[in-house]
Amino acid sequence: MFREMTLGQYYHRDSVIHELDPRVKLAGTLIFVISLFLGKSVPGLLCATIFLALIILLAGIPVRLMVRGVKPLLFIILFSAFFNLFGTEGTAVFTIWHFSVTREGIRMAIFLVVRLIYLVMGTSIMTYTTTPNRLTDGLEKSLGFLNRIHIPVHEIAMIMSIALRFIPILTEELDKIMKAQMSRGASFDEGNLVQKARQIVPVLIPLFVSSVRRASELAYAMEARGYHGGSGRTKLHPLRYERRDYMAYAILLLYMILMIVLAIYARSF
Repeated sequence: MFREMTLGQYYHRDSVIHELDPRVKLAGTLIFVISLFLGKSVPGLLCATIFLALIILLAGIPVRLMVRGVKPLLFIILFSAFFNLFGTEGTAVFTIWHFSVTREGIRMAIFLVVRLIYLVMGTSIMTYTTTPNRLTDGLEKSLGFLNRIHIPVHEIAMIMSIALRFIPILTEELDKIMKAQMSRGASFDEGNLVQKARQIVPVLIPLFVSSVRRASELAYAMEARGYHGGSGRTKLHPLRYERRDYMAYAILLLYMILMIVLAIYARSF
């Protein structure tokens, strides 16, 4: 499962989405997430599907890579769908013991599964198409107004960027530790739930030690290079909006208006 983790990975490609300003991609991700909760009807969900498919196509990201990013969260998605399936009141379709599966529950479970999958895929596009440095600059620039109330925006953006960068590194480190333990006879697939939990402990301890060591090395490296926060720092490649960025904002605005109209239309019927 850990090997399938793709969050924080950057997929290099020459595409229109890769070249967009990171602020546009941050705004687009936020708009897409909001639109998923507006799309409570089949037309709304279909519109979100077409929009997501077009973005993936323009970004040139392989579909298998997008699907692989969903696999680590598949248990949580199915678990949430299970509760909606058996916990929603309405017209009963069939009954299992004391629990009834309703027509409304099936509808809600399907919509929930699709929304969560799209949520993971939509947010993954941002990290696939944006380097950590560009993402940090975009976050800092977008939240720059918070500096007026003395919120350390640069430091917050730097922490988020480092956290995203560490995810694939620690995933790779975890994979190495598990392979080393398996070569010594450890098995992570056998036994009951308690035994599996005990088998994870010899993996988590060296992973924790490795993460602390890497964090310490990063802190020393940043200090050795004279890093003391964002005040007075300049950018080698400052962010500037171009024509394609304004066009992207216009497309996002049209998409959001369409989703709002579809949501209002669905309520009226």
